[in-house]
Amino acid sequence: MDIYVGNLSYGTTDEDLREHFSQFGSVESARVITDRVTGQSRGFGFVEMPDRDEAQKAIDGTNGEDLMGRQLRVNESQPKPRDGGGGGGGGGRGGDRGGDRRW
Repeated sequence: MDIYVGNLSYGTTDEDLREHFSQFGSVESARVITDRVTGQSRGFGFVEMPDRDEAQKAIDGTNGEDLMGRQLRVNESQPKPRDGGGGGGGGGRGGDRGGDRRW
């Protein structure tokens, strides 16, 4: 099960997440999401646990818990929609702006 972990301290590392969640069972992966440009943490991450029961215990045991001075928000990760969501809009410059300007 993929677990979303929000409200992380900017100092939290992948290893910190792995250690924190491994008290509930086997952790397949733990990653803190970072900004592509700055490399700084974006304040959330994901932990993958192969055993669903252990993952649920981890969610129940860590949601609202303090880690490095921040109260965690933890729940089952929801998959990203794959139907081309996001973005959209645009097109044209919109309406007649009056006058007979030449560009």
